Parts: sequence; structure tokens; C-alpha cells
Amino acid sequence: MITPIIKMISPIDGDYTDCGLLFYFLNAAFRFLLLALCFKLYKMQKLVLIRHGESVWNKENRFTGWTDVDLSEEGYLQAKRAGQLLKKNNYIFDTGFASVLKRSIKTLDIVLEEMDLLWIPVTKSWRLNERFYGALQGLNKLETAAKYGEEQVHKWRRDPHEHPPAVTKDDSRYPGNDIRYKNLTERELPLTENLSETMDRVLPFWHETIIAAIRLKQRVIVSAHGNSLRALVQYIDHLTDEEVIQLDIPTGVPLVYELDDDLNRIRHYYLE
Repeated sequence: MITPIIKMISPIDGDYTDCGLLFYFLNAAFRFLLLALCFKLYKMQKLVLIRHGESVWNKENRFTGWTDVDLSEEGYLQAKRAGQLLKKNNYIFDTGFASVLKRSIKTLDIVLEEMDLLWIPVTKSWRLNERFYGALQGLNKLETAAKYGEEQVHKWRRDPHEHPPAVTKDDSRYPGNDIRYKNLTERELPLTENLSETMDRVLPFWHETIIAAIRLKQRVIVSAHGNSLRALVQYIDHLTDEEVIQLDIPTGVPLVYELDDDLNRIRHYYLE
């Protein structure tokens, strides 16, 4: 792609009037800009984010949080279609990242299986977990809205600084009772969590692990959750709190980010 453009900017023989010289230099400047753009695109990297396929509790309209529920039948199909779509569009990955919750892990496994990439290394981290919904976990969203009011439930779900009701440490939903979090400090084990706090735990993993892989020119896919991905998107796209309130990420649809050499966003789009 680059070679023909280099030829385009080579000097052109001939005599020039003043207007001709002006045209020549403008033409050359345009071609140099075109070459610079092509080099930028050549160095562009793609990052793929995917929210897990529909879970059993998504289907039942329940608050899920860190509850380790499985994919629904539709969720399996969504992950399968996502893998087929990525393969059809010639995507390939060197490494993958997932949370420690099975709906995230299985989504990534299904995607990679469809792409014949099950062999690539996958790193799992609690930092990519869904937002911890506290005492709302397991409750039906419509029933909760009927009890507390739609406005309050909307704040719990969407406001970056609103905390859902907390669990207590003797609650079975408290993550300190789960062996997969045995190495977390008490400060890292939430009783409840808002989106801002979700971002605070996601970003260290983003900077120290995911960005580190991208800087090594590795092609990366991240399978995570609605709110952990909302937190990432808010950070990458520099969204305001008001903008992130309106942000919704569909299940099982690859979200592609094109990044320049400094890892700034060029554009993003859903692969459908």
C-alpha cells in the first residue's frame, strides 16, 4: 500500500510558470499529507472489546454483579456468532483477557474456538468483573423498581456515583466468602460499588496489563461485562458522567477500537 504512494510524491519533470509552481508545491504537499496518513493507518492497532453473551440472569432481568451465573442458550449463540463474524472479517488475536466469572470466560472461549484460536494465552482478572451490585444482586429489576421507584433504580444502575444498598460480611453474596477472591485485601472486597469505583479497579489492569500487551504490538481481545466495559469506554472516549449514563453496551457484539501509535482512539464501531 505504501510503495505506490511513495511513487506518487516523486518530483515531476517539466517547466513551470509561477502558477504551475504553486500548483506543483500544493500537489506535493497534499501527497506528503496522504503519505503521512497512510503511515499512520499502517501503524494503527485494533483492540476488540466484547460484553459476554446474554446470561441466565440477563434473561430473567435480574441484577447479577459478581454472582457467577452461566450463559443462556441465546448467550452461547451470541458468542458463537461473534467469533464467526470476527473470523469472517479476518481478525486474529495474540492474547485475550477475561474476568473470573464464567459468563465472561465462556464467551471468550467460544469466540476463540470459532476462530480456531483456543491456543492463545488468556489472562483472567477479578478487576474485569462486573460492577458489584451489593444487596441488589439476585433481585428482579422490575420488582425492585416497583418497590423503590423507577427513578431510584435508574440512579443505582446508571449514575456513576450512586451506591446500591450494601451487603454485610455475613451475607452469602459477600465476595470474601468466595475462594476465588482469597488473595484480595479487605479493602479490595466490595460491599457495594458504583461505576466510578468500578473504573478505579479496572484502570490499573488496563494500564499495567492490557496496554502493556498492546504496546508490544499484540492483537488483543477483552471479554468483560456491561459496567466494567462502560468504565473502560468512559476512560478511552473521555466521556462525561452525563454521557456515560446514556451508554449501553449490547451483549455478544464485538466493539472495535482503532488506536494510533500513541494508543489514542482514532475511531470505534460495532462489528455487525
